[in-house]
Amino acid sequence: MENEPPFDDAGLFARLDELGLAHETVEHEALYTVEQSRALRGNLTGAHIKNLFLRDKKRRMWLVTVLEDREMDLKALRHRIGARGNLSFGNAELLMQHLGVIPGAVTPFSVINDREGNVTMVLDKALLEIDPVNAHPLRNDRTTAIAPQDLAGFLEAENHAPLVLDFDEE
Repeated sequence: MENEPPFDDAGLFARLDELGLAHETVEHEALYTVEQSRALRGNLTGAHIKNLFLRDKKRRMWLVTVLEDREMDLKALRHRIGARGNLSFGNAELLMQHLGVIPGAVTPFSVINDREGNVTMVLDKALLEIDPVNAHPLRNDRTTAIAPQDLAGFLEAENHAPLVLDFDEE
């Protein structure tokens, strides 16, 4: 299992199809930031996201997926997710090792590559109320739209049922 190459977008699409989850993908220039995404995505409707790959001092890891314009207070978040000590961003090597993607291509779909279950998925509750959710399909030059309930179903099928947090709460 450990030596298997990470899934790519074709493998992801095959898995979504196998699960019977509808998805639609558009190609575009490579995007690395939320700002670039806003400028170049065109008229894609639905929820647009940002993804934070985080770790704590005990080397536990989280993938936090929230609405793209959500302000994140990492100090407050650490208490909500049970992190030990301060949260910091995982580096590119850790990201590739556990989620099989490069910076800029982080996506909730990348849990497909966390075969050991080392990363805890955290999902913004607001995303479950907007259809579709737009996410990179393991590469940052495409965007895949999926219904929120199908995204949740995918995460569960990949043994990464998300910790759903209401970030609109104080």
